[in-house]
Amino acid sequence: MQLSDPTLLGFVISLGIGLLIGIDRERRKGESPAREAAGVRTYTITALAGAAAGAINSDALMAAVAVGVVGLAGLSYWRSSADDPGLTGEIALVTTALLGMLTMSAPTLAAGAGVVVAVLLYSREGLHRFVRSSLSEAEMRDALIFAGATLVVLPLLPDDPLDPYGVLNLRKIWIVVVLIMAISGGGYIAVRLLGARFGLPVSGFASGFVSSSATIAAMASRVKDTPSLLKPAAAGAVLSTVATIVQLALLLAAVNVEVLAELAIPLALGGLAAVLYGGAFTLWALKHEGQSDDKPGRAFSLAIALTLAATLAVILVASAALQSWLGQAGVVIAAGTAGFADTHSAAVSVASLATAERIDPGQAVLPILVAFSTNTVTKIVLALAGSRVYALSVVPGLVLVAAAAWAGAFLQGVRVF
Repeated sequence: MQLSDPTLLGFVISLGIGLLIGIDRERRKGESPAREAAGVRTYTITALAGAAAGAINSDALMAAVAVGVVGLAGLSYWRSSADDPGLTGEIALVTTALLGMLTMSAPTLAAGAGVVVAVLLYSREGLHRFVRSSLSEAEMRDALIFAGATLVVLPLLPDDPLDPYGVLNLRKIWIVVVLIMAISGGGYIAVRLLGARFGLPVSGFASGFVSSSATIAAMASRVKDTPSLLKPAAAGAVLSTVATIVQLALLLAAVNVEVLAELAIPLALGGLAAVLYGGAFTLWALKHEGQSDDKPGRAFSLAIALTLAATLAVILVASAALQSWLGQAGVVIAAGTAGFADTHSAAVSVASLATAERIDPGQAVLPILVAFSTNTVTKIVLALAGSRVYALSVVPGLVLVAAAAWAGAFLQGVRVF
């Protein structure tokens, strides 16, 4: 019998699951008379018993093993509940038996689930500390909102176009909203984990996933209050544009990969320009004692996400209508106007037109670059609202990024006109 034999493989995986979970429980069960009943040997044997029942493939036997383990876990809890009211050990024992059975039908899934269980058990103190001390009420609310938007709202939305142009698809629009919330949440987590240690450049980059324009405005306000933060604030402001480009690429990849391919060089050059320009200030900023905020806040704004969804829907229909009336020029006008408020909704709208075959992927480049440029104008205005020295530091970088993106379009030879 070789290791590739499914039955033998299942027993090996169940042995590993039992040992992984059992070692953690052995370290925690203590030495007193009130210690937990199950340790490394019990968990390992329980996993193997589940695997044996699964190998025999008898529903009655698997049910008997499961009921027996549940009964023993119940007795263990009754014995120790006065000293330790927690149910983690008992639930882990039952889960170990079930994973042992699963190794015979889905060994890969069982192995992955076993590792997840072991990690959760091992991370007890860290998880408790995070939930009780680090996780704020606002962050918990954001997590629940994101879960509801992803697991409840998204499956209920229709997947058919609702407008006469065939471009307004509620499910696809909501997927973009979920992606925006997820990316914003990722940037927020980066700020919480890395901001205080690495200073304003990293915080600016991470905050750019939430809103690059808002980040530039916030950095301008900081420099007004604390002029000594000019270099790290300028680095964070310009690097937030890198986040804009990364987020734009991710959204385009989700909507239309062909459009992303047409914009590969413009986005790459624009991002490179932002990294190099921001890096010059970062070299000074890394010598500065970073004072980025580490206070809990909001991972994302539901209002902003819904506003972007509404904006996206309006731009989609308007672009399709203008394209029908004015051709390519109509799409450019609609995208450029929307770009003053947000690059991403305009770009996703244009890419959606390409997905609906209203325009070719190559024809999406010009309106997206126009939207990117008009959004740069918005950022420049926000930078000018700060101090004069801040504007002189940030505005050239923003202009350089936009120019690099246009240069990339001409280098790639795409149809910008």
